[in-house]
Amino acid sequence: MMPTYTRLLATACALATTANAVTPLVVKGTDFVNSKTGDRFQILGVDYQPGGSSGFSKTEDPLSQPDACLRDAALMQSLGVNTIRVYNLSPSVDHSKCASIFNGAGIYMILDVNSPLYGGSLDRTNPSGTYNADYFEQVFGVIEAFKNFPNTLAFFSGNEVINEDSVYAAPAYIRAVTRDMKDYIAKNANRSIPVGYSAADVRPILLDTLNYFSCNLENSTSSRADMFGLNSYSWCGDSSFKTSGYDVLVDDFSNSSLPVFFSEYGCNLVTPRKFSEVGTIYGKEMSAVFSGGLVYEWTQEENNYGLVSVNSSDTATLLVDYDNLKIQYSKLDMSSIESSNATQTSREPAACESSLITNGTFLNSWDLPTRPTKVNDWISNGYTNATVGKLVTVSSTAIPQTIYDSNGNKLSSIKYSVLANDQSNVPNNETSTSTSSNSSSSSSSSSSSSSSSSSTSDSHENVDTNGATAAAQMSASVLCLLSGVTLFAAFLL
Repeated sequence: MMPTYTRLLATACALATTANAVTPLVVKGTDFVNSKTGDRFQILGVDYQPGGSSGFSKTEDPLSQPDACLRDAALMQSLGVNTIRVYNLSPSVDHSKCASIFNGAGIYMILDVNSPLYGGSLDRTNPSGTYNADYFEQVFGVIEAFKNFPNTLAFFSGNEVINEDSVYAAPAYIRAVTRDMKDYIAKNANRSIPVGYSAADVRPILLDTLNYFSCNLENSTSSRADMFGLNSYSWCGDSSFKTSGYDVLVDDFSNSSLPVFFSEYGCNLVTPRKFSEVGTIYGKEMSAVFSGGLVYEWTQEENNYGLVSVNSSDTATLLVDYDNLKIQYSKLDMSSIESSNATQTSREPAACESSLITNGTFLNSWDLPTRPTKVNDWISNGYTNATVGKLVTVSSTAIPQTIYDSNGNKLSSIKYSVLANDQSNVPNNETSTSTSSNSSSSSSSSSSSSSSSSSTSDSHENVDTNGATAAAQMSASVLCLLSGVTLFAAFLL
């Protein structure tokens, strides 16, 4: 009888500590798809690198500061964001709290595996000299750090590596890194996680870049990219589908066999940005080809692309760009945008042939470099010198920071809301952002949001200020304890 009671006790305790989680996404043809429902997923995202590359170190990165993550997740919920992209991450720090905070908010993560630190990226001018075991400590370390989170949507193997400064052989090394990452995930993760490349909008070689990474290589099928990101700023101010060149992009990518999306967009040559391109990106002209995009960028830096200005650790200000993007998001018909398309999801990749490459300056062979012996060993046995993250429970709570709107008015009772299991964030899913003179209008994003519980760390650091949630947490813990006592007594009898 003992094994049965033990299993019952374990189940009762697990129910008391289970964290709400989004559903992992998978790639099906040209779409990201919900792995449970089969619904198409469109990226409504922002690029997230507070402080820029200078704000990154071996001991600190954007997903290592829970207080900031809690603030930003709450503000992103109100905005309508469902995905963030993070450029620089350290494998040596614990990301469990921040990743779980974004998970609870219904926000996915696309993560770059490279870093600006020495040895942390593939040198476009010397890929053969930097494709080594030292580099893969960063690559595999990031995979280890984030492989267990259900909201880890994908990894980028490179960002704008191919440009006017890159050597001729650079594409082969990027495709080799993609191969090595996918082989590592297949061997060492409990689910498939997409891997892709983020390209600069260099039109003369854009199609060649897509074709090089998306074609099917007979002797190395795992080297094929699962997705393709494009950093494009061609829509500026009150532009249009044709004036911006978006019509050309749609034509170029219409025969793609993998998901394509904007990994960066949001030209700021005209300010404030109105984000009039949002309606087009998610409209009929483009949504059949593109899977959405990520606005550059979340925090205001010297380049003036921010949606939010972080004044200090205690205060932040929503900028006019935040308001304008929220207006555009609120107009979207998400049910129509995310409806499945069987024709799109059935496309097969072309075989890798030199005829796919049309520009004479672009590599037209697929002789990929042999991976270093140590890298091969890590793929077989796992890389252990990283802090492996795990999902922890988070609670709906009012954020502690002071937030001001774009007019300088203090907002009150801004709330981070934990969504129900399997839900992702959508536009018009409001958290409270009322002014201090109208604080009675506070509301949570949904009735199910108040049901989640527990803390954001194993040391029980409680971020919940909601009495009902705390009571639910206590009830679950008591239930687990009583269940244990009852089962133990039954065993003795």
